[in-house]
Amino acid sequence: MRVCVIGASGKLGKYIVRHCLDRGYDVVAVCRERSTAKLDDFKGRIRIVPGATNDREVIKEAVKGCEGVLTVLVPWGVQQYSTGTAQAVLDFAEPGARLVFSCGWHITRDGKDVYSRKLKMFVKVFGFVARLFRFADLDDQVEACRRIFESDTRWTVVRGSDLEEGESQGLPVWSRHVGDPILASNLTRRIDFALFMVEALTNDELIREAPAIVGRKSPSAIAYASEDRREQA
Repeated sequence: MRVCVIGASGKLGKYIVRHCLDRGYDVVAVCRERSTAKLDDFKGRIRIVPGATNDREVIKEAVKGCEGVLTVLVPWGVQQYSTGTAQAVLDFAEPGARLVFSCGWHITRDGKDVYSRKLKMFVKVFGFVARLFRFADLDDQVEACRRIFESDTRWTVVRGSDLEEGESQGLPVWSRHVGDPILASNLTRRIDFALFMVEALTNDELIREAPAIVGRKSPSAIAYASEDRREQA
């Protein structure tokens, strides 16, 4: 399978590239030209298309011939970076390609998510400060995901909890709505967030789903699994 990883030079993006290579995929990586050195560990194993991820010509070239596109949606700046990236992917990806996007829990598809006071406060304060200093715009990510949700492509939007570094704990568990008990721990290893995105490429059950994920070995996931086993006994 040929896949395109958009935003490949970031922490999450590099994990995605590694997981794809582990599966034997042919990888095309997109990142800003000044960040290409961050991909030196993969030199000779991937093709790099340098450029801004919201540059439509860059994305058009990169996704050509790709059966899957994995996009790290980042709301940097106040120039609709996420929206431009998402729209370019939707417009230029091959017909029938699997499109997998990353975002945070603050994105909601149907308005049924239930957020903690802490998370709502963080989004409010961070969103205000980020816009004030013009380094990020969370509303841009919201708009990007709205366009994805309304498209008729084979998309999946993976909504990540708080992230930490560390060895893989395996494929995260997921639920359709933030606030469900299984997600209460609100913590996932970054390497496993990337793993879930790559696994989504071949999981048709996730087509047009917006799974909210949490680490497989987080306390809430373990408690949920134990309760499920008791109910089945």
